[in-house]
Amino acid sequence: MNEIKFEIIKTVGILSTSASGWRKELNLIRWNGREPKYDLRDWSADHGKMGKGVTLSAEELTALRALLNTVEV
Repeated sequence: MNEIKFEIIKTVGILSTSASGWRKELNLIRWNGREPKYDLRDWSADHGKMGKGVTLSAEELTALRALLNTVEV
């Protein structure tokens, strides 16, 4: 299995923290040396482990924001 390389360029924000210390974060991440993308996933406190997540381009993040602005919570 190939190792996934990543660099967290910027932490945009933390949405939640579980009792075990894992945090759901929105970050700008460079995956395997490629162009940075926005990424939403769970991370261990030291960023040594990650859960499954969603990676979005800037255009997709903008579309998601517009969509969320129409949602009544």
